[in-house]
Amino acid sequence: MTIREFKMPDVGEGLTEAEILKWYVQPGDTVTDGQVVCEVETAKAAVELPIPFDGVVHALLFEEGVTVDVGQVIISVETAPGAGDAAQTAAAAPAEAAPAVAVAAEEEPAAEGRQPVLVGYGVSTASTKRRPRKAAAGVPAANGTGAPAPAVAARNGSAAPAAPAAPAVAVPAQPDGERPLAKPPVRKLAKDLGIDLASVVPTGDGGIVTREDVHAAAAAAIAPAPAVVVPAPAAAEAPVPVPVPQAVEASARETRIPVKGVRKVTAQAMVNSAFTAPHVTEFITLDVTRTMKLVQELKEDPDLQGLRINPLLLIAKAVLVAIRRNPDVNASWDEAAQEIVLKHYVNLGIAAATPRGLIVPNIKDAHAKTLGELSTSLSELVATARDGKTSPADMQNGTITITNVGVFGVDTGTPILNPGESAILAVGAIKLQPWVHKGKVKARQVTTLALSFDHRLIDGELGSRFLADIAAVLEHPRRLITWS
Repeated sequence: MTIREFKMPDVGEGLTEAEILKWYVQPGDTVTDGQVVCEVETAKAAVELPIPFDGVVHALLFEEGVTVDVGQVIISVETAPGAGDAAQTAAAAPAEAAPAVAVAAEEEPAAEGRQPVLVGYGVSTASTKRRPRKAAAGVPAANGTGAPAPAVAARNGSAAPAAPAAPAVAVPAQPDGERPLAKPPVRKLAKDLGIDLASVVPTGDGGIVTREDVHAAAAAAIAPAPAVVVPAPAAAEAPVPVPVPQAVEASARETRIPVKGVRKVTAQAMVNSAFTAPHVTEFITLDVTRTMKLVQELKEDPDLQGLRINPLLLIAKAVLVAIRRNPDVNASWDEAAQEIVLKHYVNLGIAAATPRGLIVPNIKDAHAKTLGELSTSLSELVATARDGKTSPADMQNGTITITNVGVFGVDTGTPILNPGESAILAVGAIKLQPWVHKGKVKARQVTTLALSFDHRLIDGELGSRFLADIAAVLEHPRRLITWS
């Protein structure tokens, strides 16, 4: 029998960590090559991870809700000797051959750099070696794997004897004058929470400060009761990961919720956009009665049976027509080159509210799609976002975005640009209102549009023409044909 380990993979998007949302298997379950074993959430999207070999689940090393760094082992599987070719781990070694290490990892071949890999098939062959921590007085030096011997011996439950002089916690505190060991995301987390890393008790392999350590220090600083110290597991016990709490209660009057995943990235992106691109917002109120009638007629059209026809579809089409008439609005700002980049394609973003936060996937090459194709793309985009399956690639390289705040009964708003895009259109609620039509006051379907744009790319005249053209198409939808 061989115990093999599956590590948190690199999704190829420069991300360093992911949160385990759901396990689909439990210890004792049989798994096959390519079977999805868990769902994780990165800073950009939720992703399902398939296992790259056959076997029986030996242990789940992290619980649901825990944030795990890329490259950390998340699940171990019992496989037949020699099964598969991915060397995540080797078989358990005899205690006398390696008295301090029960699981001997196969040597990874050297590589010149990190290579992107497919989701669910491990990290690249480039080996990332962490410098060994200097031995402190009374603390045994770390072994070649970069982890103290007693902590590694418990990886698969092997009964490897602990060194007599080793304390219960391998590295109880940071030695005086030495910079604490922590990964960049953990250092940033500590900085954001105002935690001094030198004062944090590390529990990671080799005396590394983990995210859990920082959160524990933060909770101890704000909690009225003394912090609960979680002792390190004994050498003969399997490690029990401590999950990051979804909500840390500070008092009976407050609830603190860690900001992470999609919500954290969205918040940072909005701050960067608000204080980088000079925003201008213009508004227009218009009569969309004819567009609403066209929506009903298209729903009854046999050629469009089975497609989702709604006002957003025609609004999206109106935006595409207006971009064709005003192509300079479809651009981006290259800060490094100090150039305006005109785009000859439209990747139309649709802001979607999901349980995990706001995301903006986009329809690639929306300008080249027919009305039916655009309807299909919109339906797929919404369904994928609702299920939390939107991929990072679906949210990249957008050019202009539509956000439909009207579905919440809101008249309009002043939306913030999606970073890297030139404009965003907010669509307000469509309501029956008194409106002067052909010289008489009548009840008409009325809405308000708000267009926010980057004033470095779009001046007032161009932005006004673009918004006016969108409104003109929606007031008289025959222009979908005459202006195309």
